[in-house]
Amino acid sequence: MATWFAPLRQPVSQSQRVSTFELLFDLVFVFAFTQVTEFMAGSHSAIGVLQAMIMLGMLWWLWSSYGWLTNQSSVDDGVLRVGMLVAMCGIFVFALAIPTAFRRGDGLNAALVIGISYFVVRLVHVGLYLIAAGDDRALRRQVLRSSTSGWVSVVLIVAGVFAAPQLQTWLWLAAILADIALTCATSHGGDWRIHSSAHWAERHGLVIILALGESVVAIGAGAAGLTLTAAILGGAVLALLLTSGLWWLYFDAVSDAAQQRMSGADERGRVAIATDAYTFVHLLLISGIVISALGVEEVMHSADSPKPLGLFAACALFGGTALYLFGHALFWRRVGGTWKVWRLVGATLLVALVPLGLVTAPLASLGIVTAVTAVVVVVESVRFRAQRADIHAARP
Repeated sequence: MATWFAPLRQPVSQSQRVSTFELLFDLVFVFAFTQVTEFMAGSHSAIGVLQAMIMLGMLWWLWSSYGWLTNQSSVDDGVLRVGMLVAMCGIFVFALAIPTAFRRGDGLNAALVIGISYFVVRLVHVGLYLIAAGDDRALRRQVLRSSTSGWVSVVLIVAGVFAAPQLQTWLWLAAILADIALTCATSHGGDWRIHSSAHWAERHGLVIILALGESVVAIGAGAAGLTLTAAILGGAVLALLLTSGLWWLYFDAVSDAAQQRMSGADERGRVAIATDAYTFVHLLLISGIVISALGVEEVMHSADSPKPLGLFAACALFGGTALYLFGHALFWRRVGGTWKVWRLVGATLLVALVPLGLVTAPLASLGIVTAVTAVVVVVESVRFRAQRADIHAARP
């Protein structure tokens, strides 16, 4: 079998970079992230946020699965490209069904559409990974072993399709938790491969950029249809500064430093970092960005209003940004072995400041979140300027 598959694959080299086809694949997730944000905005409830995070978790699991695949073999030609195109269509169909995933009404059953799409995309992934593994028997066994998490989650998702909406939420949550638990159990000490740390770090950096792009979209979505005022312009500037701060925290030094640590590790060390810091912890970063974008959109909707932001929007704005900062601290704890203390301080402070959203105007709340993020950026840039310089100097 391995000999027959040999012409269908091209192993990834250590210097491999992200291809334009991979970028095309990832662009589907820009739309998906937007759909998740709009779902939360439309539900305007805690249960709606939970449901949105469940669907975001499902989307992340799909993206991450293909992230591992594209680090194993180039997908720019042949059957792997065709399979990725099929998966891309399945993910886009999934995203189209998000707005009505927990409602029953006219037209197709959106939950069923998501269930079928999820199953097809996971099935295609397993098939493509077996091809990409070539004559690596240990890797093929690993793919089949870890694929059990996908089948368990699919069963729970399908069960949720035919359950009442309230039960559907908990069945789908169980599906995501099963994916995480079983993948963790079957991956640590297993036989996964990371062929290019540069490609791996770049791919994950680009998905962070896509999520931050959703933050920019949220600014426009929140102001859409409103009369242009000084408050709207001020809110847009503050929101862009906040997005820039989130970008800075990841890309100024941490992303490069993580890649350097990963490149210097042995094979098992690289796989462990890829599993823990990227596959699992990066979901916190993406979730934080998407929830923060919801808060920004809520602010832009009411930028001219002197009324307080409100509990829902305040939790999204302050809490989403706090989750992002905490995710960063946890990410570096796993990669670098130490805590990013100032990011933990910033996350804690933002959570403590949520009640301010109940008494301050929307623009003031956005200004506070932006200021806290900016302080973390400035303090770290000053305190660790020597380390930053070394990291920048080591860039290729």
